[in-house]
Amino acid sequence: MAGKVEARKALLREALIDAAEAQIKAGGLSTLKARTLAQQAGCSVGAIYNIFDDLDALVMAVNARTFRHLGGFVSAQVEDAAEQSPNERLVIMSHAYLRFAAEHTFLWRALFDLEMSIDGTVPDWYLLELRAVFGLIAQPLAQLFPDMKRDELDLMVRALFSSVHGIVLLGLERRISAVPQDQIEIMLAQVLREIGNNKI
Repeated sequence: MAGKVEARKALLREALIDAAEAQIKAGGLSTLKARTLAQQAGCSVGAIYNIFDDLDALVMAVNARTFRHLGGFVSAQVEDAAEQSPNERLVIMSHAYLRFAAEHTFLWRALFDLEMSIDGTVPDWYLLELRAVFGLIAQPLAQLFPDMKRDELDLMVRALFSSVHGIVLLGLERRISAVPQDQIEIMLAQVLREIGNNKI
């Protein structure tokens, strides 16, 4: 009996994640409503909170899925570029990141719009998905900076991710001189091709 109960909970959990993902994809994080989720998942509003502590926990589950899709998308774009220089692989990854953000804007924004702290209660499975994305960046950076210590490399990965993310975010919001997407790609390439040359 316990096995059947757990199986039903697992099915409901996936249904709620699917419903939340669809809501966020259609209208952004602010459109997420418990009543609509319950209707779409075929459960009561109270049943949501038997599966997730709150809606933030549900959003984190959606975000973990988004990180996984993002990592898979970026990885697929760079897997045939093994012979390219580390800088060019970074450029390819940044362009893939931009395309993912442009094509899945609301889901991508939800990754950063959810208020939480890394020092707070962040599930291990969520951090695992995030580290997988950072791991893609770490590979070419380790080639560019072979003598860099691990903790320094980790900071470099986060700094580079933040830089690319900032350009993409401001570019998609038309806040950098209202440049079109292909111009954002040029901006990213200009920055990333200089990494290692000046040992920044």
